[in-house]
Amino acid sequence: MRILIAPDKFKDSLGAAEVAEHIAVGLRVVLPDAEITLLPIADGGEGTANVICAASGGAWHECDVHDPLSRLVRARYCTIANGSTAVMEVSEASGLWRVLAEKRDPIKASSFGTGEMLRDATTRGANQIIIGLGGSATNDGGFGMALALGFRFIDTNSVELAGPVSDLLRLTHVEAPKALRLPRITAAADVRNPLLGERGATRTYGPQKGASAEQLDLLEEALTRLADVVAHDFGVDYRDRPAAGAAGGLGFGLMSFCSAQVRSGFDLVAECIGLEAAVRDADVVITGEGRLDAQTLEGKAPTGVARLARKHGKRCFAIVGEAEESTVFRDLFDGVFVLARSPLTIAEAIKDSRRLLQGRARELAEELL
Repeated sequence: MRILIAPDKFKDSLGAAEVAEHIAVGLRVVLPDAEITLLPIADGGEGTANVICAASGGAWHECDVHDPLSRLVRARYCTIANGSTAVMEVSEASGLWRVLAEKRDPIKASSFGTGEMLRDATTRGANQIIIGLGGSATNDGGFGMALALGFRFIDTNSVELAGPVSDLLRLTHVEAPKALRLPRITAAADVRNPLLGERGATRTYGPQKGASAEQLDLLEEALTRLADVVAHDFGVDYRDRPAAGAAGGLGFGLMSFCSAQVRSGFDLVAECIGLEAAVRDADVVITGEGRLDAQTLEGKAPTGVARLARKHGKRCFAIVGEAEESTVFRDLFDGVFVLARSPLTIAEAIKDSRRLLQGRARELAEELL
């Protein structure tokens, strides 16, 4: 029996590679003769660069950047294809993980460090950049990133604006740098939210970044002003494009200031790691993530894996931390094995995730006998 293990990370617990390894340990207890292939996956969120780098034999590079609160930190990204392609994540420079919960403030938080990473990869000679959108602490629509790349944001008094995000309320003109030369940029997104509105960057993700109700209104107004001025000055308007609201509006910023193409993170990663060929060669496919819920159906990795399995007539199972009840999941998967079963709490399941992953994998293997 040929089994492909292709899970995403379990957020706040284990990376995708660790999840795959523990599932394999459990399977081998029951199926010692199975031919098992591990192919960790991602969908544009955190862990995307790790997955692509590991599958492609890439090399890691470090550079000095500014974090969301303008503190100097070391960030890393990888290069593949003999250095011609850089693969990075917004979260590495501008991530929520870099800011303590009590210090989070999306008015002050800047994506400047993401622009510095783009600049560093360009200087190193990359002719293509893949950037994963996810896990950002920022809600600035790419304002900070664009500043790092040399864009000038000017108010009615010809004063240059440099942050915080509330400065954008005074914005009247954006000037592009004359000498900017960027490689082709592809942004990998795991959400499809527009920039503005109830499903936009601010209303959907602002609260988890520390925004109060009053700040949400200010941020929405600031991003609206940014979109209006960009549309007037550059003749492009990406505010309603799917994923424009990803990473606090960095999807919008990358499209507007860097002419980036935004793609489904899962599709892009699947191409990079050769996932479809691996699914085609397997008899059984096992995927998973920390939580199976409505968002899983909107471009998340387990859904993509399941659909590839269905396309090639393969059985597909999911091992997850927790799961919402849904008949859709019963149609997608031949079985769903949940770590956090009663009486276990979510916190207990996270703490004991390694042992539980191996245990659920043994249960799955029993079904395959």
